[in-house]
Amino acid sequence: MQRPPHRSQREGCVVSIVSDTNPNAWQPTTSIANVKRRAELLWTIREFFHRRGVLEVQTPILSRDVIIDRYIDPVSLPGASLALAGFDKTTFYLQTSPEFCMKRLLAVGMSSIYEITPVFRAGERGTYHNPEFTMLEWYLVGAGFQHGVDLLAELIIETLGVDRVERLSYQAAFLGTLGCDPLEASLAELSRLAIELQLNVAEDWSDERDEWLNLLFSEGVQPHLGKQCPTIVTHYPATQAALARLSPHDDRTAERYELFIDGVELANGYHELLDAEELERRNEQSLAQRSCDEKPPLPTYSRLVDAMRSGLPACSGCALGLDRLLMVALAASSIDEVLPFPIERA
Repeated sequence: MQRPPHRSQREGCVVSIVSDTNPNAWQPTTSIANVKRRAELLWTIREFFHRRGVLEVQTPILSRDVIIDRYIDPVSLPGASLALAGFDKTTFYLQTSPEFCMKRLLAVGMSSIYEITPVFRAGERGTYHNPEFTMLEWYLVGAGFQHGVDLLAELIIETLGVDRVERLSYQAAFLGTLGCDPLEASLAELSRLAIELQLNVAEDWSDERDEWLNLLFSEGVQPHLGKQCPTIVTHYPATQAALARLSPHDDRTAERYELFIDGVELANGYHELLDAEELERRNEQSLAQRSCDEKPPLPTYSRLVDAMRSGLPACSGCALGLDRLLMVALAASSIDEVLPFPIERA
């Protein structure tokens, strides 16, 4: 599961200076009490899934496969560093999500599964970001779109002790906040709205409609989401489907959903795509976009495509940032407050 394409300036990454002269750099940035709270949260999550018959699994952190996303850069490792015969010309990646290997397990007959694992993303450091963080990801075999949304809401109610979780469509969120219909507005209308909101871009900033939508969402809509209670935003534009199916009720939208609390994104879920050819088409599009952005190339071949061709069962999946969930539970203002050793002290 991937994060939203446009990173909000409020969540922007910062470059940290590592100092080897700090005599306290060996100490954790979190407290013992917060370490214990993390353990309690993990226990609650495991009990939650155990009661529902969802099995915990472990998949590789290091793999030759990698999720292809325009905006997410994996950490790569040359195969030669493994010092194993036959891998000299292979590139391995620290996984940005356990999605590919988890789906390969589903393709051979596993039932509903979840995983709690470290994941890695290059270039991400800031208030809500660390290059290594913990992801909770799950797949419910036979579950449809609504079931996936409902389970995410149940998990948040149980882990955070809130009374309710709001559900809101992407279209309704735009209309309610900006008075703009994101499914109908033209590129010129989106550009004019961004200029009116003084988002520090020129009117010809981009010729891609989704870039304008991403900017307007992250800067104009997202800050208002999840203020009164956690909010799940559903039915993103079809052009932002990622690995979600298109909606059978409105093909302008995808069966994708995200969770926001106090303006921060915590989870991203899909009614999962099952069509291998469509996955290849979307991957090719993302690779072309990465090339235009002058980003490093990623492998075009994926073992997930082969697994999907063999038969991936209908399922709903979701990925949740566990560190951010803990931040909400503790009312922490920085991810460093819930990580023992962020990158500067790792």
